[in-house]
Amino acid sequence: MISTNRTLSGSSQSPRSPSSQPPYLSVSVSDPVKLGNGVQAYISYRVITKIVIRRYSDFIWLRDRLFEKYKGIFIPPLPEKSAVEKFRFSAEFIEMRRQALDIFVNRIASHHALQQSEDLRTFLQADEEDVQSKVSDVVLGKEKPVEESDPEYEKLKHYIFELENHLAEAQKHAYRLVKRHRELGQSLSDFGKAVKLLGACEGNSLGKAFSELGAKSEILSIKLQKEAHQLLMNFEEPLKDYVRAVQSIKATITERANAFRRQCELAETIKLKEINLNKLSLIRSDKVGEAEMEYNELKAESEEATRLFESIVRLMNEELVHFQERKTLDMGIAFNEFARGQARLANGIADAWRSLLPKLEACSSS
Repeated sequence: MISTNRTLSGSSQSPRSPSSQPPYLSVSVSDPVKLGNGVQAYISYRVITKIVIRRYSDFIWLRDRLFEKYKGIFIPPLPEKSAVEKFRFSAEFIEMRRQALDIFVNRIASHHALQQSEDLRTFLQADEEDVQSKVSDVVLGKEKPVEESDPEYEKLKHYIFELENHLAEAQKHAYRLVKRHRELGQSLSDFGKAVKLLGACEGNSLGKAFSELGAKSEILSIKLQKEAHQLLMNFEEPLKDYVRAVQSIKATITERANAFRRQCELAETIKLKEINLNKLSLIRSDKVGEAEMEYNELKAESEEATRLFESIVRLMNEELVHFQERKTLDMGIAFNEFARGQARLANGIADAWRSLLPKLEACSSS
């Protein structure tokens, strides 16, 4: 257990949301640094509880270990790898990943169950070589045909899959908005430079008006670029974060399905063992003792599988409540920031162009 003087009540706390409670642990992911060259290059991060250095693969190891050990709990998602190699070491991508990794670690550290993990202790305190030696991948089994028939569970699965689709669609369009702001900002910058050069050719009031028009265009270009960055960090990134969170829930659903199938398989095997045991008892076979021992061992295993499945169901229900509370708050903040930013940008653009109208009108009427 990680020793501390403070505790946190549960997983309803969101690193993106304001809090009145002190955190269970204060964890910071900072100082991304590129190490190595070529295909061997990677980014390291400074994870501060005590100062340790971690690679992205170490974060994957921590998530996989927690996913394996804490069945039924929604393990916080990790940011995805860059699909395009040339963007992998861009300053913007590195900062977005650092922010997402910071959220990932703090969500674990603030979760009432996950914060007790020995793997978290290892991640936060062990030397780099020790962590690297422990890095491994989690391999999930393939789907089997036995499925739960609970209507409420079916509704849950349908909701999660629908939510993922809608969040992914919203995130895609948010990305397009960011791109549009950047492109418009660049176009205004280019336009401003061209109009200022045009104004320099004119020595009269028209030239002065053109120069002011170019200057305003360049100022608005900067405003658009700044708003594009705010839109990226405060709107697109939170949407992307929740796409990853839903994918984490889907992974837990898969674990629940595996646990249910295992429970059913053991129940069927017990029935066969029981039939075989009854037959051996009727014929008073010498193998009764051995068969009875196998039956009892299998029954104990089946009971443990049932307890595991029931635990997953209970924890999933609790986690869903926390997830919905967090999502409502975080999405409210993200969309509020989006609306405020767009209103602020629209007002700034309108004021800038409006201030030029008298001089442009004077030129057109002279």
